[in-house]
Order: sequence, then C-alpha cells, then structure tokens
Amino acid sequence: MQFLKPRSSFLDLPVIGLPAQAIDILTTAAAFKQSLLQQISDAKSRIFLCSLYLQNDEAGQQILDALYAAKRRHPALEIGVFVDWHRAQRGLIGEKKTPGKVAGNAAWYQAQSQLHEVAVPIYGVPVQTRELFGVLHLKGFVIDDVVTYSGASMNNVYLHQFEKYRHDRYWLIHDQRLADSMVTWLQHNFLNAKAVHRLDQEEVPQTRAIRSEIRDLRDSLKKASYTLPDEGILREAPKLSVTCLSGVGKNNALNRHLCQLIAAAKTQIRICTPYFNFPLAITREINRALKRGVQVQIILGDKTANDFYIPPEQEFKAIGCLPYLYEMNLRRFAKKHQAEMADGGLQFHLWKDAENSYHLKGLWIDQLYTVVTGNNLNPRAFRLDLENALLFTDPKGELHQQTDAEFSSIMQHTSLLTHYRHLEKLSDYPPQVRQLLSRLSRVRLDHLAYRVL
Repeated sequence: MQFLKPRSSFLDLPVIGLPAQAIDILTTAAAFKQSLLQQISDAKSRIFLCSLYLQNDEAGQQILDALYAAKRRHPALEIGVFVDWHRAQRGLIGEKKTPGKVAGNAAWYQAQSQLHEVAVPIYGVPVQTRELFGVLHLKGFVIDDVVTYSGASMNNVYLHQFEKYRHDRYWLIHDQRLADSMVTWLQHNFLNAKAVHRLDQEEVPQTRAIRSEIRDLRDSLKKASYTLPDEGILREAPKLSVTCLSGVGKNNALNRHLCQLIAAAKTQIRICTPYFNFPLAITREINRALKRGVQVQIILGDKTANDFYIPPEQEFKAIGCLPYLYEMNLRRFAKKHQAEMADGGLQFHLWKDAENSYHLKGLWIDQLYTVVTGNNLNPRAFRLDLENALLFTDPKGELHQQTDAEFSSIMQHTSLLTHYRHLEKLSDYPPQVRQLLSRLSRVRLDHLAYRVL
C-alpha cells in the first residue's frame, strides 16, 4: 500500500483497476435506502458510515435499528458511524438549544444507546471550531467489501421514507481494495484524533474545551491522503479504474484536480451542482473551455427544488433567501454568456419534480472521466468543508451503459433554460425575500454569503 502524495497532475494519481461488473449505479433514493438496509443486514465484518448527519426521524431510526440488530447478530462486527460534530449537537435551523444539555441528534444517539446491550459507536468529527466555518462533508459507506458512495445524508427525505425525496447519486463499488482504503483513512484520521469524540455516550466535551485539538485535527486533515495498492497511475491505466481524493482548505489537491479535469476536456463537460455558486477557479476553467469550443452542460435544481426553499405561503425564515440568491447568481452568469447559450455551447438544465428536491453533484468529462462526489463545487466546499471524491477513468467505455442510464434519469425532470430573461429577477421575488436581499446587497454582505453558505 502507498499513501497518495500530492501530485502535480491528476494523470499521475495511483489507481485501482476494476472490472465493469464491480460497479452498480442506482438511480433512485428508494433503491439506495433498500440497498443500504440490505447491506447492513448482511454485514459480517465491518460497517463504516460517513455522512454529514444521521437524523432523528423515521428513516434515521430504521438505519440505527438496523445497525444495532447487525451488532447483536455478529458481536465481533466492527461498526463506526461518523457525523459532523456541530450538526449533530444542534436542532434543526431555528430550533433553540437548552444551555448545558446535549441537543439535537446527539441526545437521540445517547437515548438510543441506553436501550441496547450492544454498542454502535457514533463519532462527532469537528472540522472547525464553528459550523459556519467548516463541516464534515466527507462521504462514503463501507459495508464489508462494498463501498456505497452518495452525497446523501441519512434522513427521511434523502432516503425517500414518505412522499418526498431528495435526488442524489448512488454508486456501489464492490472492491475490497477500495473499501480497505476508505476505512484506513477513517481509522487513521478520525479514530486516532483527540478532537473526535463519541456522541452516543455521556460526557461529551464542550467545543470550547477542545479548540486546540480541533485546530490540530484540521491541520492534519490538510495533509491527509488515501492509501491505495501500488497498481500504476491514471495516465497508464488501460481499462476502467478508480482513485480517491480528499481535501480541506484553500488550494488543496482535490480542488486542483477537479479544475485540471475541466481544463483537460476536449469535447464535453457535464456538471451537476445543487447550488449555482462556482468558486473563481471553476468559473475560470469553464470560461476557458467555452472559448476552446468545448460544450458545457450544467444541471441545476430549480430554486423551488433547493433544499433551503420555503414556499411563500409558509413562515418566512432568512435561510429561505438562499435559493433566490443562487438564482440571482445564475441569472448574472447566464446573461454574460447568452451568446454561448444561443448557439448551444453552454446549456443550463433546471431540475424540478413536483415538491421534491435536488442534491446531485459531480462531473463527466469527454465520456472518459466521471467524478462522484459530495463537493458542491462552491466556495464553501473549496475553502471550508472537508470533502472527498471518487474519480473513475473509463478508456474503453465499459461503464457507458450504466452512466448513460444514470444521466438519463437525472435529465428526466429537467428543462432547458434558453434565455436568462426566463429566470425571475429581484423585483419578482416575495416581498420579505426582496427586502432582505436588497439589504444584504447594500452592505455587500451578499458576497460574504456566497463564500460561506
């Protein structure tokens, strides 16, 4: 095994060769939930789940119940659930916290642990001393020798528990080497860190008491890398292969390689992101790609499909301005590139399916490279949050049937934006939204919002 050292080019990254039959791509949240529960039920040796949160709701309860049942069946089963430290200890947005008491999902984890004679360790990972300035956005579930990669967290809407769902990507990779790599990363960087504590037990320290440890953890994560077998590098890969990347903070390797992939495109770039707020580095590469004649397709959620959207008839909250803020950003960008939109060189596809929401992220480059990631491709992801990604290279087109089916399922609920004027502008927004966004713009706080939200 070798640690992935920083490489100047993504083409120099170590890779694992895969047979096409090692990969299954699911296209619905319901199928993802069914697969996850079945894998947990069948687990024999290990379960490692890494997600922004495991929510105290019906779907979250099903996942937690399944984990406890698996542990009872196989007492030697190794289990680790990793969630964001801050997100786990607060309620939903707008919910007040009781001083001196563990709140939010962490209180539920502790209550659940008291009901069982076996332990399911749930670890809180503090990427920063405050949630606003960085969270655990690392993704990946490893169950025995299967890696399930999705940007989804574990709650009702991500797992399509009831009528509504939040659409994401769901890749299953059946490969022990990749599974070992991802587990080793978690064990080395989280289980050995003094800042990481179990949230399912009492005696959870206050964040202020571990600030020094949190800073040490963030510094170590900036140098963290996955381990892979020494099987060659990407530029020499003759067949389907995969590599994995992580990154946190400015100018990290993951960010650089994502930009390099876009820069390497010769014919086509496809990008999925739920929040239209590209960092400058991505915007620059997209502009360069358009100039050299590369077709760019960007698939976004309609503002009403944003997970922060609040219908006008419901109680107004400031966080509900975010979808409008992103739409304003999109309108400015589309106006600047209306000529490229007119000739088809740049396409925006807006996703909307009834009252469901859109959470897809990723890149497709020239039908050669596919990136599956939780990275939102926004300034926050590039500067603050801990992110990772799987990069697949497919020189023989062995995955085309599956990737085409996945892309078709994404495009099923999209409509093509043909002119920037078809997007609403500030004067069209609900009065409270218009008032707040105007106020933010006057004091230039909208620029700060784009960087941290």
